[in-house]
Amino acid sequence: MSSVSIDVEKLNTLVEVNTRINSSYSDLNTLLIYILESAMRLVKCESSSMLLVENEDDLKFCVALGPKGVEAQAVTVKTKGSLAGWVIKNNKTLIVNDVPSDPRYMSEIKKKTGYLTKNMIAVPLRVNNIPIGVVELLNKAGQQDFTQSDREIIELLCIQASIAYQNADRYLKAQNTIKDLQKTISSTGCYHKFVAKSQIILDLLKVVKRVARTNTSVLILGESGVGKELFAEQIHLNSLRSNKPFVRINCAALSPQLLESELFGHVKGAFTDAISESKGRFETANGGTLFLDEIGELPFFLQGKLLRVLQEKTFEKVGSSETISVDVRIIAATNRNIEKMVQEGKFRNDLYFRLNVLPLNIPPLRERKEDILELADYFVKKTNYEIKRNFTGFSDKAKAVLLDYAWPGNIRELQNAIERACVFGQPPFIQVADLLLNNVEKKSDYMTAIIEDFNTPKTLKTAISCFKKKYVEKILVEQNWNQTKTAQVLGIQRTYVCRLIKELGIRK
Repeated sequence: MSSVSIDVEKLNTLVEVNTRINSSYSDLNTLLIYILESAMRLVKCESSSMLLVENEDDLKFCVALGPKGVEAQAVTVKTKGSLAGWVIKNNKTLIVNDVPSDPRYMSEIKKKTGYLTKNMIAVPLRVNNIPIGVVELLNKAGQQDFTQSDREIIELLCIQASIAYQNADRYLKAQNTIKDLQKTISSTGCYHKFVAKSQIILDLLKVVKRVARTNTSVLILGESGVGKELFAEQIHLNSLRSNKPFVRINCAALSPQLLESELFGHVKGAFTDAISESKGRFETANGGTLFLDEIGELPFFLQGKLLRVLQEKTFEKVGSSETISVDVRIIAATNRNIEKMVQEGKFRNDLYFRLNVLPLNIPPLRERKEDILELADYFVKKTNYEIKRNFTGFSDKAKAVLLDYAWPGNIRELQNAIERACVFGQPPFIQVADLLLNNVEKKSDYMTAIIEDFNTPKTLKTAISCFKKKYVEKILVEQNWNQTKTAQVLGIQRTYVCRLIKELGIRK
C-alpha cells in the first residue's frame, strides 16, 4: 500500500512540474529552482544543483540548492576528469555511492564550499539529445544509497527540465526579436525632440496641428536633412491615431524586391529566403500611420500597388492571392522634384495627386537662422549626455560661424558637426576649429579679400560696387548658383539677379 502511495506521490509531483513548465516561460531561474526542489523531494536528498556547459573546458553552476548552494555557484567545474564532465562526455546518467573514493571527485570543490559530498546521482540535461548541462542530486537522506528507481524518476524530471530550458530560451529569443523589430519599425513611443524658435517653423507647426486632425495623405517636401521625419512624427502625435503605431520605412534604403516584401509582407516560400510568413509595414501600421521617407525613390512597379492601398485600402502579400484590408494613414516625404519626375514619366501622375493632397514645404536651415543656435545648444546637451562630456556652449567666433555657414546638409549636418566638435574639442567651449566645417576657410578668404580691397583708396561709388560684387558672388556660391534661391536670400527679383551678374562681371 505504501509503495503505491509513493508512486502516486511521485506521479503527482511530475504532473505539477509539467503544469508549471507549460504555464511559465519568462522566469527560467525560478522555474529551474522549482524543478530542483521537486527532485530533492522525489529522491529525498540534501542538496541539488544544475551545471551548464560554459565552454569546451568548463561547466558553471546556474542553480545550487542546499547547505552550501551560494558558495557552489561561484565554482567552475572542469569537464576533463570530473564526475560532471564524465556525464557530459558520455551523455549518460552516473550514480556514485562513495564519492570521496572516486578518482573523478574534485576535492577542491569541498575546499571552496566546505561541503562534503558522500554520494550522488548525476543526470545529463539534453537539448536535441545533445548534453548542455548536468543535474546533480547529493547526499541521500538516512545514509542510504541512490537507487535505479531514483535514476528513473530523475531522468524523467530532467526531460521536463530540458523542455523548460528550451521553452524559456525560445521565449527569450522571441522577446529579443520583438525588441529588435520595435527598434527597426520605430513604433509608437520612439520620437525625436522637436526644437524650433523661428517664426516660419512655429507657423508651420500650427498648420501641422490642423492637418493632423484629418485622415488625408500628406506629402512633406524639403531638402535632405531639414527634419521631414520630425514633422511626420508631429502629424501623427497630434492626430486621433496617436495611440496607434507610427511606422517608418526609407524607400531608398532597400532593393526593389526587398522593399516590396517590407511594405506588403510575404508568405512562406514566396522567394528563396522566405522561410516563414512575415508581416509587412502596412499590416504593422494598421490603425496608425505609415511614414514613407524618400518616396521619390519608390520603384515604378510598386507605385501602382501603393496607389491601390491609398484608393481601396487593400493589398496582397508577396506570393499570396489573399486580400488584406488595412486602415493606415500615409505620410510621404522627398527631397526630389516630384512634379518634374511626373513630367519625365518616372513617377505616376495619379499617385502624385493622391499623395499631394496636403503638401508641406519645410524650409532649409539657412532660411531660419533663429533655429541654428537653438538646435546647436540642444545637440551639445544631447551629446554631452551620450559621451560624458561637459561642454557649456560655444565661443563667440564659433557662434558667428554657425550663423554664417550655409548648412547645405541642414539639421543633419549641424548635428554631425556638433557631435564631432564634442568628441575632438576641449571643454568648456566649442571653438571654430572644432566644428571642421566645409568652406569655412573660403569664407575667411572672402572676408580677407574685402578687407584688402578697402585697404586702397576708393570712391564711395567704387567701394559700394566692389562690396556688392563680392557679396552677390558669395550668395550665389552658397546657393549653388541657383539664381531663384539667390534672389530669395537677397530679397530681390530673379531678373535683377541676372542683371547684377552681367553688370558686375560675375563669372561662375
